[in-house]
Amino acid sequence: MAQFRRLGTTTAVAVLLVSLGACTKTTPGTASAGEDADQQVRSTAGSGDGCTADKYNGGVPKRDLKTITVGFAQSEKEANPFRITETESIKAEAAKRGIKLITTNAQSDLNKEIADIQSMVAQGAQALIISPLNSEGLDPALEAAQDAKVPIMTIDRLLTTKQPCVDYIGWIGSDFVEQGKRAADALIAATGDQGETAILLGASGVNVTVDRTKGFKDQLAARNSKLTVVAEQTADFTREKGRSVTEQLISANPELTAIYAENDEMALGAIAALKAAGKKPGDVKIVTIDGTKGAVQGIVDGWISGVIESNPRFGPLAFQALEDFYGGKGVPPKTIIADKEYTKDNASAELANAY
Repeated sequence: MAQFRRLGTTTAVAVLLVSLGACTKTTPGTASAGEDADQQVRSTAGSGDGCTADKYNGGVPKRDLKTITVGFAQSEKEANPFRITETESIKAEAAKRGIKLITTNAQSDLNKEIADIQSMVAQGAQALIISPLNSEGLDPALEAAQDAKVPIMTIDRLLTTKQPCVDYIGWIGSDFVEQGKRAADALIAATGDQGETAILLGASGVNVTVDRTKGFKDQLAARNSKLTVVAEQTADFTREKGRSVTEQLISANPELTAIYAENDEMALGAIAALKAAGKKPGDVKIVTIDGTKGAVQGIVDGWISGVIESNPRFGPLAFQALEDFYGGKGVPPKTIIADKEYTKDNASAELANAY
């Protein structure tokens, strides 16, 4: 039976959890990044015919995207591959469609993201795409956009207490619970379903962390796993904290044989800590989520056992959603993207599709 034993600092956050079913498709590897690297829709969720301009928050003016300014609010420093790729994708798609785009970066500061969104509205942005820093706390920015009748499309992190087609048009992102379940399956396979494992938790206050943790633990329990979770500690999705937290964990748990990292940056930090401690590739099995080139290369090098993808290339789907919103086709409350999985069997071939 799966066991959970906590040693050290733990983080508990409660948000609305959405359970999503269906299987994830895997895309074959190619020699260079292209269509195989783009986001693909796995499923949509939510009731109704979809959000349109005339339904949104009592109705907003219909716009031609090529004649207006769209604003993009990035939440975190573009110091990790996910955020770099996310912003590049938005910019590239705007250029491809001939859309005027202004961008901001909150530098991982919620108050700055609020101010950024308010500033773009004041500058005349007539539609927004936002990547929320937290799942809650953007109320002043959302209200400013509503007052100016500026619709908002959200990507990546879900605004868990807000209403689609009222506070925002819709949301595009991954099924984070399913990602956690797939990570559990991968770690069970890598360890032979035995030993002690630790969880490197992501940032507090976001649905991504809560859902990836829930999915992982639920799957261990569902499979009656013999893996024992001996520690779980927040490392804030950063490489630096991934290293420092792992140093603490392996010191406190010398029999540790596995690590579940809730993103690649933390996993790469964990590898640095393991190397410094004299560990060799495979001594501690690591499974992680994202799909960065560094992590996929880690599979090739033997340090990482598996990577569950979380694709940040939101540009095409985000701008298509705005087109459907203004064009009358409608946007579903949730658009769930398909995420592939990197293993030792496909890592070399798929490396070019990683980001």
